[in-house]
Amino acid sequence: MKISARNVLKGTIVEIVKGATTSHVRIDIGGAVVTASITNEAVADLKLEKGKPAYAVVKASDVMVGID
Repeated sequence: MKISARNVLKGTIVEIVKGATTSHVRIDIGGAVVTASITNEAVADLKLEKGKPAYAVVKASDVMVGID
């Protein structure tokens, strides 16, 4: 896999919650869980399933930080 994004986090799919058009795919990346919101069509095309390995690819121009 060759991509321009530099933040590629390897993990395991722990949950897929399907909505009407979009799914939330939760990936455990070694103690932390990241959630991707992708189309149901993408879930089907990639044959994503709980327990399968996957990569969370983060490509963003901005990262926000918040505190209480």
